[in-house]
Amino acid sequence: MLKNLPNEVKIVEVGPRDGLQNEKMIVPTEDKVKYILLLGDSGLKNIEVTSFVRPDRIPQMTDAKEVIESLNKTNIKNNVNLSCLIPNLKGLEIASKLGVKEIAVFSSTSDAFNKKNINSTVLESLNIIQPVMKEALKLDIRVRAYISTVFGCPYEGKPKSLDSLKRVADFFVKEGAYELSLSDTVGHGNPKEVVSVLECLEGSIERKRLAMHMHDTRGLALSNILTGLEMGVSTFDGSSGGLGGCPYAKGASGNCATEELVYLFESMGISTGVDINKLKEASSFVLEKLERKSPSKFLQAYKG
Repeated sequence: MLKNLPNEVKIVEVGPRDGLQNEKMIVPTEDKVKYILLLGDSGLKNIEVTSFVRPDRIPQMTDAKEVIESLNKTNIKNNVNLSCLIPNLKGLEIASKLGVKEIAVFSSTSDAFNKKNINSTVLESLNIIQPVMKEALKLDIRVRAYISTVFGCPYEGKPKSLDSLKRVADFFVKEGAYELSLSDTVGHGNPKEVVSVLECLEGSIERKRLAMHMHDTRGLALSNILTGLEMGVSTFDGSSGGLGGCPYAKGASGNCATEELVYLFESMGISTGVDINKLKEASSFVLEKLERKSPSKFLQAYKG
């Protein structure tokens, strides 16, 4: 075990979007922008900054346009790839006018979850996403895709088979997504299931184009990530401070903390390009604004 390790990994920071979306306390636009700038200053090169979703569903994202407009006035784009989550063509139109160069789209493996999330079945959601992806690629905007409930659904439980995952993954590959992020939406997964999922996708998509987006609900996020690392995955999503959780998934606690990813990889001699002390500054800043403590064991151990 742990014999086939890369020299470096890519971390996609999702704190400003996935980390904040479930927080009831609304963070002011200027503080979101400062948070993102602090994340960029830490060395993170890929940051998902917001989403163009309905404000009545996700109030935290009401200022998506203003966040990107403010970031456009800084020099962060010179060093950092900024992306945003897009649910439909209207969102893509706004994002493209703001100069966004990468978007993320999403679906799940579960009809029950999709209906709760976006009021559509998996197939219906893919029919909505398809023109968004086509138009984005025409505009020379890169497309990253999330697949939710890969390891289990809060409404349907554990997946009965991997067939739905394979169909959704094949759709995203066919439509031109450069990267697929496999999401453990409620932290159901374990290392054995990680192996099964990655083997299921063998031949459909290269491992280097896969990412893992793990929630630590049951404390297995890092174990699952290590399994993925051993099997050739080298891109991992993290949320600074361990913030996050899905607003449509009961019991879904935070994403794997970016600090814990950085500490894990760097302590193993795998480069992340991130200054963990500066990352702690970014996390401490947003946690203070939210008036909450971090679930991150790293931050609990090294606070101060």
